[in-house]
Amino acid sequence: MTIRVIIVDDQAMVRAGFAALLSAQADIDVVGEAADGRQGVQVSRTLHPDVVLMDVRMPELDGLSAARELLDPPPGVVHRPKVLMLTTFDIDDYVYEALRAGASGFLLKDAPPADLIAAVRIVASGEALLAPSVTRRLIADFVRQRPAPRKDPALRLNGLTPRETEVLELIARGLSNQEIAAHLVLAEQTVKTHIGRVLGKLDLRDRAQAVIFAYEAGLVRPGDSA
Repeated sequence: MTIRVIIVDDQAMVRAGFAALLSAQADIDVVGEAADGRQGVQVSRTLHPDVVLMDVRMPELDGLSAARELLDPPPGVVHRPKVLMLTTFDIDDYVYEALRAGASGFLLKDAPPADLIAAVRIVASGEALLAPSVTRRLIADFVRQRPAPRKDPALRLNGLTPRETEVLELIARGLSNQEIAAHLVLAEQTVKTHIGRVLGKLDLRDRAQAVIFAYEAGLVRPGDSA
């Protein structure tokens, strides 16, 4: 199946370079471009891409606001693409907030071409782009600087079983599914089932949001180790 992509960036040369690289792949089709967040939302709602490459800092409407509009659309709008944030910084307030809003991950603009191609494929498949350890570092650094309110997330933890809470904690500590399975002496498929239930009960989109939730609920704290 061909992955439909739009590129939203205020630099024409960046859009052209990314479009040329991605269009050269047999399984990726760049169906549109936009020079600012507002136009990006409009193009996405018209063309229904699978993945939106979204620059963080843009005129008219920044990437964070545009991502929020795409991931939490108004009534009557059904399409919700996967959003991959593009940034020049690996730790950025906007990136953290975009992950909270449901973005599937972030990619540095100066990443190798192969990383961009792989990122689009990973996000299109429904996975979060970030490796657990990178997600954990990003969120831990942000929470350390500006802790988020924890009252509501902590209350929502009550809906999880003890095992599901344990799995969520291990996700937030940076363990992979295989490592969680070994730690809890479970089959990896059983771990995947627990993770699916955690995401469903907490209304979380992916693993990145699960890590954010665990920190905001106080289940893990910056400085904790696996």
